[in-house]
Amino acid sequence: MWPEHLTQDFIMTTDKIEHVSVTTQANVYFDGKCVSHNIVLADGTKKSVGVVLPSTLTFNTGAPEIMECVGGACEYKLKDSAQWLTSKTGEKFSVPGHSSFEIRVTEAYHYICHFG
Repeated sequence: MWPEHLTQDFIMTTDKIEHVSVTTQANVYFDGKCVSHNIVLADGTKKSVGVVLPSTLTFNTGAPEIMECVGGACEYKLKDSAQWLTSKTGEKFSVPGHSSFEIRVTEAYHYICHFG
């Protein structure tokens, strides 16, 4: 049974992404509390894969994003919301473009960020 706030639309199971180009230079944010690498699929789709270490951070978005948790867990709060929600392994959450979200992590949170 799904928790009340969770529907199957929030479940993701990406284990591997094949046929990609990877930017070897890491994106390091917030004094190393978030580190990611950009990847580009054969069709031009852009994503990033990374980890957020224990912290509370605020990220701004340009394009809409889907944050997929592939390991660990986080709490997040979208801009203009007072409610913290949880995302754990296999779950995702969406963030509108030209917005922001806060993320609170108590253990390493491994993610794939799907842009657009």
